[in-house]
Amino acid sequence: MKFKIKKTEILSVLTKVQGIAGRKSNLAITENVLIKSTDSGISISATDFETGFEGFYPATVESDGIITINSKKLFEIVRDFPSDEILINEIKNRWFEIGNEKVQYRIVGMNPEDFPDIPYIEDVSFFEISSSEFRKMIEKTVSITGPSDEKRAHIIGTCFKCIERNDNKIIRMISTDGKRLSKTDYICEKNSDLPIGKSILIPKKGLSEVGKFLDSESTVQIGIKDNYFIVKNNNETMIIGLLEGDFPDFENLFSKEEGYVIEVDKGLFKMMLKRMSILTSEDYKGVIFNFEKEKLIINTANPEIGESKEDLEIEYKGDSVEIAFNPQYFIDTLNFIERDTVFLNIIDNENPCSIFGEKEKNYLSIIMPMKI
Repeated sequence: MKFKIKKTEILSVLTKVQGIAGRKSNLAITENVLIKSTDSGISISATDFETGFEGFYPATVESDGIITINSKKLFEIVRDFPSDEILINEIKNRWFEIGNEKVQYRIVGMNPEDFPDIPYIEDVSFFEISSSEFRKMIEKTVSITGPSDEKRAHIIGTCFKCIERNDNKIIRMISTDGKRLSKTDYICEKNSDLPIGKSILIPKKGLSEVGKFLDSESTVQIGIKDNYFIVKNNNETMIIGLLEGDFPDFENLFSKEEGYVIEVDKGLFKMMLKRMSILTSEDYKGVIFNFEKEKLIINTANPEIGESKEDLEIEYKGDSVEIAFNPQYFIDTLNFIERDTVFLNIIDNENPCSIFGEKEKNYLSIIMPMKI
């Protein structure tokens, strides 16, 4: 196999697939990318068994073939290559030349027949979503992760469901780590072919990789079939194997209207939380929220480091409520809220606090209290 390709074309895709092919596994072949010649250029594939990727890119193919090359090494060579065009040429016995007349590398590949098959799914019914909005939804949900050794499907996965509310067709994504929950909605076009009632669990790791391929201008096609979640654009397709298991029914939490809704300035509240987080540690993560008449007081008490206290004026006329929270959970949520005004909905020291932005009901975060 021998072909020439623009550096910008191949560098872009190699950068994005590092999270898939760059992941260490028991099979060295999955640390490679598979490159095949096509009628109009080349295809590049990568897989970690959970997530599969295939993309098609323009190239000048001088001789057909199929090769596998270590993804990380090829990426590093291309990234620092001094010219705009790169020649990749298979010599013999899976050895390759990469370079041009001035710069040249010789590296060895692996047997392409050993590369795992990426599922080919036929007759998929796709529906469309804004690429930028889907990326935001992914970011808001995959940011909530459990321990690295977590095995429970509803913790390592994001719930993706298609529902209908008030004549609106909605894509809803929900994520939890057992201590907090994030819900984000996207309202589709009324004539969208959304599979209403469909609910699946998608691995957060796979969704995170999908997010790298989503740009800010176009749309993407989404399909669900044969236990796979499929995302495709004009020339790239990602296929993620779904998780088995059920996601807990949290819908009743989203509709709670009891308690007190408190308006706060996002910037002031966020900086307050950051200051109060300075004295927290791995063993003392919580801070105390005291909601009093017209005032929110936050205290940090860490016997290993020290204490801190700060108050913020708020419109609150209810009974005094003392609740312990992990402040980092609030900071994480505030980073995804675009408005300058946010609302906290508190009930008591045993129920979770919900937080959302002004006129941003499509994104809601629910944070569980800690034991004082």
